[in-house]
Amino acid sequence: MSLISIIIPYYKKIDYIEKTILSILNQTYTNFEIIIVYDDPNLKELDLLKKIIKDNKKIKLLINYQNLGAGYSRNLGINKAKGDYIAFIDADDVWKKDKLQTQIDYMKKNNFECSHTNYEIIDENGKIIANRIARNFFNVEDLIKSCDIGLSTVIISKKIKELNFQFANLRTKEDFVLWLSILKYNIPIMAFNKNLTSWRKLDNSLSTSVLQKLIDAYRVYNKHMNFNFIKSLYYVLCLSINFLKK
Repeated sequence: MSLISIIIPYYKKIDYIEKTILSILNQTYTNFEIIIVYDDPNLKELDLLKKIIKDNKKIKLLINYQNLGAGYSRNLGINKAKGDYIAFIDADDVWKKDKLQTQIDYMKKNNFECSHTNYEIIDENGKIIANRIARNFFNVEDLIKSCDIGLSTVIISKKIKELNFQFANLRTKEDFVLWLSILKYNIPIMAFNKNLTSWRKLDNSLSTSVLQKLIDAYRVYNKHMNFNFIKSLYYVLCLSINFLKK
């Protein structure tokens, strides 16, 4: 049974992290390690988090003594990961209990290096408010106008880790850069047509900041894709239109 490393960046999610951890510990697939990267210079919630973790040997806790951001924190977790596969989940999201088993079986059967799945969007109380359907991405052009990948649904292989791809140092869209990097290397990101994750939408989360998302989207195209000013603005517009269509 292959070891799966599960990376969780943590920043002010004490109301949700226990449910997230339980959804992992209750998986039907049991050979995994959890790497939590505490990314809050205010250590107020650290003791509460340690009480939730207790002495569980499957869980490793890394501590940032300044706020480095989710992308950088995930990179730290990846560097410490020992798994044959790496899975990502945010500290307020929840997995279905067969998430790891069915997705890993799907990847191994088809020899896929990277996959993502359908997911449901839930509010702060766990009520389902929307659903997203995964699709296959074979190249950069398939993804570049709309980042339709749920981070907490993604599993990548050790091979991708060894290529040293990184999450970008952005407040939002940091995962978009990673997915584009994988596709630029001609590794497809394959869809598993099953809902295995509940993604929590919170009104106070960074993902709800429209201005920040626009700024970071421009940085994705201009800095990381090396597009000029006009081309970057064009793709930011495309990204925004596709977001509004969802």
